[in-house]
Amino acid sequence: MDYQDTLAYLYNSVPMFQQVGGAAYKEGLENTLELDAHLGHPHRRFRTIHVAGTNGKGSCSHTLAAILQEAGYRTGLYTSPHLLDFRERIRINGKPIPQEYVVNFVARERPFFEPLHPSFFELTTAMAFRYFADEAVDVAVIEVGMGGRLDCTNIIRPDLCLITNISPDHTQFLGHTLAQIAAEKAGIIKPGIPVVIGETTPETRPVFLHKAQEAGAPIYFAEEEKANKQADYPGLDFELKGIYQEKNLRTLLTALPLLIQAGYKLDDRAVRNGFAHVVELTGLMGRWQKLHDLPTVVCDTGHNVGGIRYIVQQLEQQTFRTLRIVIGMVNDKDINGVLALLPRNATYYFTRASVKRALPEQELAALARQAGLAGNCYPDVPTAVRTAQKESLPEDFIFVGGSNFIVADLLANRDALNLH
Repeated sequence: MDYQDTLAYLYNSVPMFQQVGGAAYKEGLENTLELDAHLGHPHRRFRTIHVAGTNGKGSCSHTLAAILQEAGYRTGLYTSPHLLDFRERIRINGKPIPQEYVVNFVARERPFFEPLHPSFFELTTAMAFRYFADEAVDVAVIEVGMGGRLDCTNIIRPDLCLITNISPDHTQFLGHTLAQIAAEKAGIIKPGIPVVIGETTPETRPVFLHKAQEAGAPIYFAEEEKANKQADYPGLDFELKGIYQEKNLRTLLTALPLLIQAGYKLDDRAVRNGFAHVVELTGLMGRWQKLHDLPTVVCDTGHNVGGIRYIVQQLEQQTFRTLRIVIGMVNDKDINGVLALLPRNATYYFTRASVKRALPEQELAALARQAGLAGNCYPDVPTAVRTAQKESLPEDFIFVGGSNFIVADLLANRDALNLH
């Protein structure tokens, strides 16, 4: 099998949450532990940092990896989902895992894993850990897939845990209250290992405190750290823009002294360069990413109430003649909660992403009308964006989002849409 055949095999023979949603979710760590033992416990051969949270964990993971790279560490980075290519999930010093490694890993390990019927994420995590060990990384930044307690990344013993924040998402698996969701995310807290909490609410803070005390883990709340540590790096330039990145910055600045205490050598230059060049160093995409001027075109992968709230605040700070919003969502999100936050004074282009979980654009438009939002329907993202471009004057602002998959379809069609 070549690379495309291997991907087709992975997508079709092991359930992939990105494509089918809940049917791909497997509770428990049995498969993960069997795969890990079979592969020789590869995660024990390098240091790790574990990052969980509802929003911001991708940005924090990429920024930490950028700083570690700049400090001279051979740095693995494991994140999900991918936007354009599966290989984005598994990187070393910003470079995606080679196609050849993916092909060979699947061909070699199929006889072992096929009888296990692992999920796509279980298999991908095992591949990532083995790749990092084979390539002798010094450290890997590991982003939780979903939740924490039962996530298959939760077999590592990291030097530091980060939990960015808690808001409702994946409630069918993680619980319907913030306290329940926090308890699942807090499952990554381990005995004696420091944990940084980026943001709390009255419901989540006691959950984190209790779990940390139970585990004997030192706990640090980024919201409380004196002067939010920014005095340590005056004039720090953070490449990732967006109001929500200010909270991620505070979380990261709380984490850095703890990594230094754990023996990492992170000098001022490495920290500054990492923050200033996250995208170039790690390949991060889709975080308040500006794609065009005149009219302005920006995309963002925020897709739940917590993420959209910050995006709306960001939109309120822009200047434009007409705000045009190209939006699509998947069917397992709090769609009404998101629609209730969106601005009424925008022109909407309702569309759907090219995944099975996509909510049909007519259904989204009907729900949006009930929320007081007006616009037309388009069968796919390129058509919706092209129409918004045609209807725009240079001083208009086009925002594209609502789902990772909407952003993925946009970025896959950048050339056709002349977005450079």
